[in-house]
Amino acid sequence: MSSLEISSSCFNLETKLPLSPPLAEDSAFEPSRLQLFIQPLERNLPQTPGSVSEACLRPKDMDEVEEKSKDVINFTAEKLSVDEVSQLVMSPLCGAISLFVGTTRNNFEGKKVISLEYEAYLPMAENEVRKICSDIRQKWPVKHIAVFHRLGLVPVSEASIIIAVSSAHRAASLEAVSYAIDTLKAKVPIWKKEIYEESSSWKGNKECFWASSN
Repeated sequence: MSSLEISSSCFNLETKLPLSPPLAEDSAFEPSRLQLFIQPLERNLPQTPGSVSEACLRPKDMDEVEEKSKDVINFTAEKLSVDEVSQLVMSPLCGAISLFVGTTRNNFEGKKVISLEYEAYLPMAENEVRKICSDIRQKWPVKHIAVFHRLGLVPVSEASIIIAVSSAHRAASLEAVSYAIDTLKAKVPIWKKEIYEESSSWKGNKECFWASSN
């Protein structure tokens, strides 16, 4: 009996299968006959996790699934962590993560600063930050955006705001972060109280639209 030799680089095996009786020269080829031989071969292949056959038969690699973009906005009284915010925007699709970290400095116009205290009108503040994220996505091809702002007392050297943006290439995320902090200071209703050794003073951002209108 003649035999048909099938070699497959995917399955890495060689199998000899019996042929059906030879067809007449004038008869049409029937694919269903060959299919009858191949289907049992597929059913008998080992399907252990990580096997060659499994990798060949699955329709799409999980790493190729498109990752959904996200905007993470958080106003909190908790201490901010640069590492935690950076992790939120990390993506295997991106080659750059750009950060802006605003911290409390220990001086202002010759006065010693002990800490800063922040307050915000949260409904409007969150809405304005969402608008900033939307504007960024229209201007630059970025993946993830995170904007964290601390409320309440922020001691010297601790972060009051962290903005993180990820993108495939650095130019987009760098420009987006710069735009985010400048626009946030101009439009988001956040107030800052500077606490000195012997006094304190509430201050608004010089860039904010309500300050320039006075």
